[in-house]
Amino acid sequence: MRLEANQLLEIYRRMVRIRRFEERLIELSKVQDVFPGKHHSSMGQEAIAVGACMAMGPEDYLCSTHRLVGHCVARGMDMGRLMAEFMGKETGYSRGKGGMMHVMDLALGVLPTNGIVGSNIPFAAGAALALRLQGETGAVVCFFGDGAANTGAFHEGLNLAAAWRLPVVFICENNRYAVSTTPEMSMPPVQVGMRAVAYGIPGIRLDGNDPLAVFDAVSQALVRARDGEGPTLVEAMTYRLRGHYEGDRLEYRPEEEYAEALSREPVRRFRTRLLDEQVALEAEMLEIEGQVQKEVEVAERFARNSPLPPVSCVREDVYA
Repeated sequence: MRLEANQLLEIYRRMVRIRRFEERLIELSKVQDVFPGKHHSSMGQEAIAVGACMAMGPEDYLCSTHRLVGHCVARGMDMGRLMAEFMGKETGYSRGKGGMMHVMDLALGVLPTNGIVGSNIPFAAGAALALRLQGETGAVVCFFGDGAANTGAFHEGLNLAAAWRLPVVFICENNRYAVSTTPEMSMPPVQVGMRAVAYGIPGIRLDGNDPLAVFDAVSQALVRARDGEGPTLVEAMTYRLRGHYEGDRLEYRPEEEYAEALSREPVRRFRTRLLDEQVALEAEMLEIEGQVQKEVEVAERFARNSPLPPVSCVREDVYA
């Protein structure tokens, strides 16, 4: 599917928005008592989040992970409210009670996130079943990492979705590390995308640092899902540029591997591509980057100026 120049620039804007927001979160995570929790950065994986979310429609739903910032920002969640949540403030998406891993925005189709690796895979299948039972036309896009692909929840979720032909797109963000474990250490030399064969569904492996490749694959998978043809498994190859969490000493990562990955990182690469293909001029790119920087500054001011939740609300939002 060919995108117009304004759509390509919107992809770049969203990727830069995620990158600048995460860079600021990383700086703030170094300041004592700003965040009551650990930040799990998705830096380096922006192309997957943006490419997939650009393909989604307003009727679709998103299932994220503990590494949620890229998905949430790409889907359109407010950075101020996200940062407020991370700071434990009343104006956050979960009134400051969810912290760095538990946010949701049903108006945007962002289902509740959680920190249990792989748990969102059967959760996505359940959400897709609910859409079918309610006669809705949307589908569910479920993100997870290569580590989650080795959990029982992966098999259970894909098996159920395939057996019942549920409208789900499963996206494995293969960023090379499950905490500190590489795929070579934890699975046979078989691509995660190839596991789709076992469930009788399409599987594809692609360059997860190319937002257009992600957009095309997810667009096709969503059409298939909405048409009642069942799920698709997409393995998007990428690289996590930060540690498992901020503070991770990264002793498991070879320096030469990181340097090579940095040369392929998606934001800079897509910027160069847009300039080389004359989609935009340097001045336009700088303008986008300046606008995004101001958005991040506004978000931080909002979060810092927001109040903490009152003690009186401690028993609220506990039971449905």
